[in-house]
Amino acid sequence: MTINIQFYPLGEQAIVAKFDSELNENTYEQVCNFSRSLEQNPIIGTIETVPTFTTVTIYYDPFELVRAYQSKDNNINKSTQSSYNIILALIQDRIAKMKKNITIEHRTIKIPVCYEGDFAPDLEYVAMYNQLSTEEVIQNHSEGEYLVYMLGFAPGFPYMGGMSSKIATPRRSEPRVLVSAGSVGIAGEQTGIYSLDSPGGWQIIGRTPLTLFQPENESPTLLRAGDRIQFYSISIDEYTVLEEKQK
Repeated sequence: MTINIQFYPLGEQAIVAKFDSELNENTYEQVCNFSRSLEQNPIIGTIETVPTFTTVTIYYDPFELVRAYQSKDNNINKSTQSSYNIILALIQDRIAKMKKNITIEHRTIKIPVCYEGDFAPDLEYVAMYNQLSTEEVIQNHSEGEYLVYMLGFAPGFPYMGGMSSKIATPRRSEPRVLVSAGSVGIAGEQTGIYSLDSPGGWQIIGRTPLTLFQPENESPTLLRAGDRIQFYSISIDEYTVLEEKQK
C-alpha cells in the first residue's frame, strides 16, 4: 500500500496521521481503511482512534505503550525509548502490512426529513441565495447521496460531503442560541444534522424525527464515519408518527 502520510504528535498522548491535504473520497477511503484496521486490531496501549476528513488521530497511554512493547519480542527497536517513537514505528509497521485493496463496507442509511413550516426556518433564504425555488432546494437536497466524513461538534453530529453546489450557502452571519435536535442544516457545501439541542449557525432547511444520539445504547450514535446517507422528504403528519415511534 503506497501512501504518502505525514505524522506529527498532538500533545504527549496522541499522534496524528495526515493522509493528504485535499479532501476527496479517495483520501477518505484511505482514512477509513486505516482507522478500521486499528479498530479491528488495536495496538496495545491505544485508547481511541478518531478519523476526520483527511487525518486519523490515535490517542494512547504512553506508560502502557512503553511497558507493552519494550517487554515483548517485536520489530520495534529496543533502544527506542520515547512513547511517540514507539507508536510511530508501530503505526508505520501496520500501514506497511495493510493489504492493497481492503474493502470497506459502507452502510447506506435513509433519513426522513420534513422540509415544512417551522422545521425549515432558513429554507426560503437558501432558495433566494441560490436563485432557486424552495421546491428545487428540497429536490436537490433529497436526491443526493452523502458521505459521513466525521462526527464532531456534538456527539453524533455528522459532517457530510457530496451536496450539490447548486444549494451551497454560507453559514448564518449570526448563529442561533438554540437549534433543536434533528435539525438538518447547510454550511457551505456540507450538510449536517444537529444531534442535540445546541447553539448553531448552519442554515436550517428541515428536521428529522430520528434520534441521532442515545448515550444509553451500546452504540450511542445512529451514524458513524463512512456511512452513506440518503434523505427523503416527509410531511408534518408523517414526522409526527415517526417521532412517536422514537419514544
